[in-house]
Amino acid sequence: MRLASFVLLLASGPLIAQAQSPAPLPPDIDPVTLSRLPPVTPQDLDDEARRLFNPQTFRPGPGPTHVTVYIPRDRSLGIPTGENSPVGPRMFQLAVLIAAREIDQQYEWSAHEPAGLRQGLEQSVIDVVKYDRPVTGLAEKDATFITFGRTLLRENKVSSELWADMVRLFGRQHTIDLLGIMGDYTRVGIMLNAVDQQQPASRPALLPPLDRRQ
Repeated sequence: MRLASFVLLLASGPLIAQAQSPAPLPPDIDPVTLSRLPPVTPQDLDDEARRLFNPQTFRPGPGPTHVTVYIPRDRSLGIPTGENSPVGPRMFQLAVLIAAREIDQQYEWSAHEPAGLRQGLEQSVIDVVKYDRPVTGLAEKDATFITFGRTLLRENKVSSELWADMVRLFGRQHTIDLLGIMGDYTRVGIMLNAVDQQQPASRPALLPPLDRRQ
């Protein structure tokens, strides 16, 4: 009986491995960067960018760095905690998530949802953004900022009343700080969308698709 069980286990082994193997990458995806961009070389860059590029310290891989390396004068966003942000780490992460949801940016979202939780952003607030739910029941600051971000990124404008609410709750400087964070991550996020950035096998995809036809 034990021999038969062992033979059966051997026979089923390839099937188990096959079931657990990741889905094949699209044909234009580089296996190192997991995107449409191959690892950068100095020959890919103009003279100024080549001068700022350091091939000894740069390590190609998935994420925004292999995209922003083409514009090395800009800072690489990576996955900062937001602890040094004037708006505080919790609101920093919420700003990133609002931007990532509105442009359906999986890589940014899947990095910053766990980062947000570590910085005190409640799962209930995250889920309102993730699933495009009404902001009813949220704290006034969270509800106003989510509404502000959604409106601005969908309609390309906000009402006088919504702007006044943001300034009342956050002040002019922090309102602009929050806009800057959303702008940074929208900018890098559309680059990641354009190069079809894939998720590493070790990182679960946390952002579900939305039906935006409604």
